[in-house]
Amino acid sequence: MDFIYAVAGLVLLLVAGDMLVRGAVNLSLRLGIPALIVSLTVVAFGTSAPELLVSVSAIFDGVPGLALGNVIGSNTANVLLVLGIPALISTLHVIDNSTRASYLQMIGATVLFILLAMRGQFDWIAGIVLLVALFSMIGHAIYQARCHRVAQRDVEEEEVEGADPDMPWTKIIGFLVAGLIGLPLGADLLVDASTNIARAFGVSETVIGLTLVALGTSLPELATTVMAALRKQADVAFGNVIGSNMFNLLGIIGVSSLVGTLPVDAELMDFDIWVMLVSSMILGVFVLKRIDITRLWGIVLSALYVLYVLAVLS
Repeated sequence: MDFIYAVAGLVLLLVAGDMLVRGAVNLSLRLGIPALIVSLTVVAFGTSAPELLVSVSAIFDGVPGLALGNVIGSNTANVLLVLGIPALISTLHVIDNSTRASYLQMIGATVLFILLAMRGQFDWIAGIVLLVALFSMIGHAIYQARCHRVAQRDVEEEEVEGADPDMPWTKIIGFLVAGLIGLPLGADLLVDASTNIARAFGVSETVIGLTLVALGTSLPELATTVMAALRKQADVAFGNVIGSNMFNLLGIIGVSSLVGTLPVDAELMDFDIWVMLVSSMILGVFVLKRIDITRLWGIVLSALYVLYVLAVLS
């Protein structure tokens, strides 16, 4: 039954990811704001819901190490796999200036996370610091959106491929709600089933958090980004990954730290956190230099993730 649940969860993730992208892009069109801003908020937070659910549950279940491993592993997967696989389908073009600003915020969130991790644990103090940083970034995104609406008031809107300017509000909200509900449900099915399978083979909780659970909870981002790539909406793809990574570090660990203290394992500090930082810096090469992620780069990024998983399992 676990294999059946895993397949059902994967199918639900793909369908919900498509609905969320449709709803987010059309919402941005109707509100007169960039698709990037919407993907940094609605899409990113929605696709990060599985990580939040898994991390909080891990604390209540007495395995806080799984919560940290889940977030660190998910952020690494988001860059190397979530952008690598879609690039095999369609080239991701880096053309939006606001992507660069958002990327720098993500790097800032990553550095802040690492500095707090060096304290040896994430307690309520670290949680407050992370959440304050998160709300500051959300406020900045909202300010950017409002400025864009004012600037575009008298300018003809650029047509967005795959968008429907006449889509009714009820349908837009329906897509968003269905996507936001379907993604965590699909991820929950897949993660639970996969975790049961892994435990049957005697895999440790730490390895499960860094690999299987991290990969499972990153599938919403992967599903959303694949659909965005198919629709030639690279801004949604990049915004989804950048926004999800920021929310993972600031929001998920911030909330989890208020629920209970998260000790930082030495293994995480010695290897996995730095892999997460390096993968984030690799993303910067494409964003800051405006280098398109072609099929060749997709192969390289995906291969790097496979090597990382093999290193963790070894």
